[in-house]
Amino acid sequence: MAVVALVLMAGNVAWAGTDSTTSASGVTTSSSDDGVIANWLQSVTKIQSEQPGWATPVVTVTPRLEQEFRYDQFWEYGTGGHELNSYGGGKGLEFIPAQNIEVILGIPSYETRDNPGGTGGFSDENLLLKYRLLSANAEHGNYILTTFLGVTLPVGSDYNTGHHEVTTPTIAFGKGWGDFDIQSTLGISVPDTGAPRNQAGTPVAFNTTLQYRLLTYIWPEVEFNYTWYPNGEHEGLNQLFITPGVVLGKFVIAHRFGCTVGAGCQLAVTQGPTYYHNAILTMRFPF
Repeated sequence: MAVVALVLMAGNVAWAGTDSTTSASGVTTSSSDDGVIANWLQSVTKIQSEQPGWATPVVTVTPRLEQEFRYDQFWEYGTGGHELNSYGGGKGLEFIPAQNIEVILGIPSYETRDNPGGTGGFSDENLLLKYRLLSANAEHGNYILTTFLGVTLPVGSDYNTGHHEVTTPTIAFGKGWGDFDIQSTLGISVPDTGAPRNQAGTPVAFNTTLQYRLLTYIWPEVEFNYTWYPNGEHEGLNQLFITPGVVLGKFVIAHRFGCTVGAGCQLAVTQGPTYYHNAILTMRFPF
């Protein structure tokens, strides 16, 4: 409820504190709370104006600083014909509290599997901190370099948890040329010291998105999602998915508040993948 209230409040005061009340004497006053939030949103506008204006890809985490509420839906088809449905995709609230900083507070997704006995439940909690190192908007170079620090907390149900805390440092970068851009991330997931060596290991993930802007609101893309498992239960596996997709938006609803939607499908192109394909629907509500 706090998340919903924050988003609605941001939409209501996004026009820089013009909400006001008039007293019986005719003096116009404004709410101090509205002023604080309006000033914060003005600061966010300035921070985002100093970076490229690309769309956030369907899978790859953008190096750009975003402020939005996000919901994803996955329909994953794995080995042996098994299916996994993820409601929420571990996404949630993304906001910019200060210059060059973004915080993502993930909401554990609810996951169901078609295994016998029922294995539905909530997944682990995902938190992410971004720090933007370098950036320039389209008029001044159209590039960005950002560091991430992600943490996964093992709070999920028995069938949907990794059982261990995982820290994921990542470097993210992007460059644009006119309506075309490339966005990439490179990170490694490191479980806590209590994790058995024969489980998740320390997978290295490299994601790259090639994206093109059409007719203002249409962003067709193709993503390459690569993971190398140097150890753990998948030791030696090199896994590559190609993900064609499209993002539509941002469509303005009121003032800063808007809507962006996207869809894509991860297709395994290497042998022995952890799953064969994954259909993805993503909805974002920037504010």
